[in-house]
Amino acid sequence: MAGFRYQALDGQGRAVEGVVEADTARLARSNLREQGLWVSEMAELAGGDATGKANRRGGVSTAELALLTRQFATLLDAGLTIEQALNVLIEQAEQPRLRDVLASVRSEILSGAPLSAALARHPRVFPELYRTIVRAGEESGRASAVMSRLADYIEARQALTSKVVLAFVYPMVVLSVSFIVIVGMLYWVVPQMVGVFQSAKQTLPLLTRALLWLSGSVREYGLLGLLLLIASGFALAAAWKKEAFRRWLDATTLGLPILGRLSRAGNTARLASTLSILVGSGVPLLNAMSAAVGVVDNRVLREVVSAATRDVREGGSLSKALDSKKLFPPVLIHLIASGEASGRLEVMLDKAAQQQAGELEQRVATFTSLLGPVMVLLMGVAVLLIVLAILLPVFEMNQLVK
Repeated sequence: MAGFRYQALDGQGRAVEGVVEADTARLARSNLREQGLWVSEMAELAGGDATGKANRRGGVSTAELALLTRQFATLLDAGLTIEQALNVLIEQAEQPRLRDVLASVRSEILSGAPLSAALARHPRVFPELYRTIVRAGEESGRASAVMSRLADYIEARQALTSKVVLAFVYPMVVLSVSFIVIVGMLYWVVPQMVGVFQSAKQTLPLLTRALLWLSGSVREYGLLGLLLLIASGFALAAAWKKEAFRRWLDATTLGLPILGRLSRAGNTARLASTLSILVGSGVPLLNAMSAAVGVVDNRVLREVVSAATRDVREGGSLSKALDSKKLFPPVLIHLIASGEASGRLEVMLDKAAQQQAGELEQRVATFTSLLGPVMVLLMGVAVLLIVLAILLPVFEMNQLVK
């Protein structure tokens, strides 16, 4: 049985759209006709078509996936079958692309495929890590519990990402506004104000002359600077596509005093929490590490995790393998070593994830709480210098009049 998305007109001429399931498109049209609907468009959802649509539209956001997973876990915990839960989720979904994907998954389930295999047909919507955890739940017979833990994991990761992103919004807004205000004053305000004093043929103060020179440079070379800035953006975009450049940038970031600590803490928290939920769901450690490599976005740290996976495959311990390059925080290494020795690796990984997430939040809060006032202070100093450069000739003229 396949799923079909349709657009139709009812008996009163109103437009109706939805999803219907049938063995063939002809049978689907016939079923809709019996309901008093006249189909104008119909497209099959099952298989590659729905997958292609999801890929073209970029899948769903992390927030949507977190909500979907939480609803799925709740429905399974309430005793509904996977098919019944998917029916509810299809009705609940507000986004057409998400309804298409869920209808395709339900069609695969009805044809006999396991849930993990059905999700695998939509890799842009359900990443490898997601499918690995679902497969572990199927194999262990604890699909409801595993989906609940998966929902917790996605929600926690989304919350941490949102906190980090929002923390940098205010400083970036202040920086952008400051730049626009200062450039605008140099381009329009300063020449009009100070030009009055130039006509008086008096020697201007040094600060005023410096401001005039800067204003003239902005007016004369501003367009050239803008073109250079745009060209630099294109050059950066081209370099970003090269793996060597991105690795160099990641390595440089790790060496910076503030950004390096933030990057290390964020990647460590994601790695530890991912390994914790995978191992806790019954996934073998090697498979868990292979799946967790993708959550480490810093390429230097990702290479360390990949090398650690090979070492563990050859019989080494996880703690020693991750400690080989001395790039991960010592607290992670010691907690993993304790977990390996006591047989409580899942618990220790979860503690490491919580500790690193807390440290990341604290560092981000401290950094942004200092960055905002510093940027406001710098903007105030710049504006003060401009105002002083304009007012100094006025003071001198007053002295001459007296």
